[in-house]
Amino acid sequence: MKKEIRRPTGAELRILQVLWDRGPSTVREVYRILNSGRNVGYTTVLKLMQIMTDKSLVERDENCRPQLYRPRLPREQTERELIKDLVDRVFGGSARRLVMRALGEKKASPSELAQIEKLLNKMERGEK
Repeated sequence: MKKEIRRPTGAELRILQVLWDRGPSTVREVYRILNSGRNVGYTTVLKLMQIMTDKSLVERDENCRPQLYRPRLPREQTERELIKDLVDRVFGGSARRLVMRALGEKKASPSELAQIEKLLNKMERGEK
C-alpha cells in the first residue's frame, strides 16, 4: 500500500514556511508574520493550524500556554514528498520533464546553474 501524501494547500504551506523559519511558534506569532504581507484574519490562521494538526502536518504542544506549533516533518522531507508526488502526477514519473519545464519557465542564475552542474556531476559519479 502506497503511503498517503498529505499535500498542504497553499495557505498551509505559507504557515509551514513560517514554522520552518522561526521554529515552534504560537498561532499569534504565525498570524503576525502572515498578516505583515497580506490581509489575513487571526481566526483564519487559528482554524488552518487546527486543520493542519488534524492532517498531521503540524504538532501542537498542549503542555504550555499559549500552545506552540511545530512542523511534523522537516522542510526537506516535505519538499521531497511533494516533488515525488508532482513528478508522478504531472510529469508521468519523468524527472527529466520536470527539470526541463522548470528551467524553461524561469531563467536560472549563473550560481544556480553551477549548483545544478555540480549536482549532476555528483550523480554521474554515483554519489548522493
